Amino acid sequence: MSDEPIGDAAARRGLALGAFGVDAHDLRTDYQYRETLRREFRTITPGNALKMGPLRPSPHAFDFADADAIVSFGREHDMRVRGHTLAWHEAVPEWFQPWEYDDEQVRNLLRDHVRTVVSRYRGRIDTWDVVNEAVADDGSLRRTAWYDALGEAYVDRAFEWAHEADPDAALYYNDYGAEAPGAKADGVYDLVAGLVDRGVPIDGVGLQLHALDAWPDPDDVATTIERFHDLGLAVQITEMDVAFPRDAVPDDPLAVQAEYYRDVVEVCLATGVDALLTCGVHDDSSWLRFFEDFPERFTGDPLLFDDWYQPKPAYHAVHEALSIDD
Repeated sequence: MSDEPIGDAAARRGLALGAFGVDAHDLRTDYQYRETLRREFRTITPGNALKMGPLRPSPHAFDFADADAIVSFGREHDMRVRGHTLAWHEAVPEWFQPWEYDDEQVRNLLRDHVRTVVSRYRGRIDTWDVVNEAVADDGSLRRTAWYDALGEAYVDRAFEWAHEADPDAALYYNDYGAEAPGAKADGVYDLVAGLVDRGVPIDGVGLQLHALDAWPDPDDVATTIERFHDLGLAVQITEMDVAFPRDAVPDDPLAVQAEYYRDVVEVCLATGVDALLTCGVHDDSSWLRFFEDFPERFTGDPLLFDDWYQPKPAYHAVHEALSIDD
């Protein structure tokens, strides 16, 4: 097995391998976290530091300390940095009570937030998840504070404001559950197709690819990617993890997990996906360890590195897939 870092092997194949959910506290305090990220990954996405809630401790103040730390780390180590996210219904500040604002005030809040944040990182953040999870599981648009104030046009405006603030940044729509055919995938397709038709400055779609209850079939993932490519949009895998329901763990879970990672990487290479990010750096940083009832529902070992930062079979399977033409 090659000693080459997996990020370098991916880069040779035109794939930026990265980590989503990078945490400023872990960067500051955990040497192994920091060194694994630096050595193995080539693109990073902050987990919470760039969301509106953490950024806006009060209506008239921003706290960029954690976001600055993560972005600076990425730039120092020649990584691509993805910004996540400018508009998401689950990341509004605690002080924001929508019923206390009229529609114009809500519009101005979102506009000023997008412009301020994107402008601050102009030239330092390469890609933005502009809008996150705007489509409900049934394919309809979610009813959020942004939707209630602006209608579907809030999505258009967010992309337009982001583009005005940094014309060189790649702008993405990001969502879960759209990797395989179904109502959710159709809803996401219809949303971004409408943006393209209206000339909204969108560059791509982020497919989160959380393989938890039902793992999307790799062939379906490839079909979905090509469907978005046909709109002229790039596609990235933005938050991939692979876990098992606790009542359905196979006899050799690490081998099964490894094979699925291999299959998805092969899809990325075959379809021209240019970035794949795992949802965490190592198993002990996975959201499945702490989010709601997920620790009871799913195994908490969904990533390429184990709790002690050691490469797992999935790591080696991905490395082999990336090296097949060497």
